[in-house]
Amino acid sequence: MTHSYNISGMTCNSCVARVKSELLKLGNIESAEVQLTAPQATITMNQHINTGKLQEAVSKAGHYTISEADGGMHDMSQEATAEKNSYFPIFLIFGYITGISLLIQFASGTFNWMQWMSHFMGGFFLVFSFFKLMNLRGFAEGYRSYDIVAKAMPAWGFIYPFVELALGIAFLISFQPLATNIVTLVVMAISSVGVIQNLMKNSPFQCACLGTVIKLPLSKVTLFEDLLMVAMSAVMVIKMWS
Repeated sequence: MTHSYNISGMTCNSCVARVKSELLKLGNIESAEVQLTAPQATITMNQHINTGKLQEAVSKAGHYTISEADGGMHDMSQEATAEKNSYFPIFLIFGYITGISLLIQFASGTFNWMQWMSHFMGGFFLVFSFFKLMNLRGFAEGYRSYDIVAKAMPAWGFIYPFVELALGIAFLISFQPLATNIVTLVVMAISSVGVIQNLMKNSPFQCACLGTVIKLPLSKVTLFEDLLMVAMSAVMVIKMWS
């Protein structure tokens, strides 16, 4: 008998390997296919094992939670719907940040593109750093799975959310605008490299941009976020130097 399950808390391939290893240690499990996209686990058993037993196993691997995916049944249409819905939170966040930054311009009585971009980027970095800091260790682990700097220097995964927090504050208070934009340009350009590399390899990674609180697959949406920040900061640097 084969059943499908969702597993929350997995952020990278090392999580997948640990969960799979613990599941296979259980008796009566013939095979276990574990991945980051839903359903995260397809388990074949020669005798039914309840979810309580499965939970005990995945808990040994880390802070993961397992549950049956729609009663154990799964099809491609459900997977497509789940993937589509996974992007909703980030679109909602972008909508809120865009709306708030536009309202600030509306209240001032004039529209200043430079000021609007500065407020948008400030809001972006503050919100995204907030989600990362809710589970700093989980973010660092997930980020290390695809970011080129975090792979070489794991500590960068712990530092990065605070860099975003500092950039967010700097944009909102107009602290050294030129330096702030140059740092943003460099940091986000480097971050984009790791995303591009994994997209080219079609690697099934979970994006760590919203930490571990909201699951988001690493995709072109992730790349768009990084490149948007690169483009905005580049425009402002050019404008300040011209």
